[in-house]
Amino acid sequence: MGVKGFVEGGIASIIAGCSTHPLDLLKVRMQLQGETHIPNPAAATETVRPAFAFHASTAARPNAIPTPPPPPPPPPPRVGLVSVGIKIVQTEGLPALFSGVSATVLRQTLYSTTRMGLYDILKQKWTDPNTGNMPLLRKIAAGLIAGGIGAAVGNPADVAMVRMQADGRLPVAQRRNYKSVVDAITQMSKQEGVTSLWRGSSLTVNRAMIVTASQLASYDQIKETILEKGLMKDGLGTHVISSFAAGFVAAVASNPVDVIKTRVMNMKVEAGAAPPYSGALDCAMKTIRAEGPMALYKGFIPTISRQGPFTVVLFVTLEQVRKLLKDF
Repeated sequence: MGVKGFVEGGIASIIAGCSTHPLDLLKVRMQLQGETHIPNPAAATETVRPAFAFHASTAARPNAIPTPPPPPPPPPPRVGLVSVGIKIVQTEGLPALFSGVSATVLRQTLYSTTRMGLYDILKQKWTDPNTGNMPLLRKIAAGLIAGGIGAAVGNPADVAMVRMQADGRLPVAQRRNYKSVVDAITQMSKQEGVTSLWRGSSLTVNRAMIVTASQLASYDQIKETILEKGLMKDGLGTHVISSFAAGFVAAVASNPVDVIKTRVMNMKVEAGAAPPYSGALDCAMKTIRAEGPMALYKGFIPTISRQGPFTVVLFVTLEQVRKLLKDF
């Protein structure tokens, strides 16, 4: 029964992930809007200052008025979901909406298969044999455990997916141009070390725990409530309503962690230079200071636009796969 849960969850997750991949790509692009890494102006000035600048400085002319530094350039305007999609198609072509889809397949195979299978095992062990129900707190605990382990297993594919999805927004000279998820993981290991495959892993684990606990627990709880109250029968309608509500709960709970995770995973670390972010907390503080607290909910529209359909496809497919494999 344990292996069966992994197989069912894996099939449903891969189908759901591939079918909603373009929305996930738009979410990543929107989460990176407004991100800037401006060097220290003073340091930059000292670096390019000519050797004879002292003689032309204000020190030689006491009455001279120092020239104030130029104001920083205004941030680029933020655009919406549809505008981002249109721009991607116009500049990169329609296939760009599926950039990194190979990483999505690998991520769902590793991460979602693990979390769905473990949740199913814990659900069977923790369900009350007398009532056939599992208390909500146990569902949440099962989701936290399953999501954390699944995220640790699938983090390399997650990093590769984020980078492949974000690559098109960079200038041509700065693009990584990964050919596939295998190429991405190989290049990252060679150029940045094997540990780069687990960059942002703490954020991935935290996000996965939140998503899995809120998504799976909400789905089971809402579905049970609908059936117990006799509002609907156990069928497609119940599955769609329960899964869409679960997707909304998961999107609200996980979006801030998802924004930070995306930025930490996508940051480019130059040899001999300090990384743009020293960690998750540093990234969160810099994001809030530069763009305001609501920046943590950047990409929320594509997140819910993707999380809703993803969760619906996931659970509807899962229920159908369970019916097909019930005799195995």
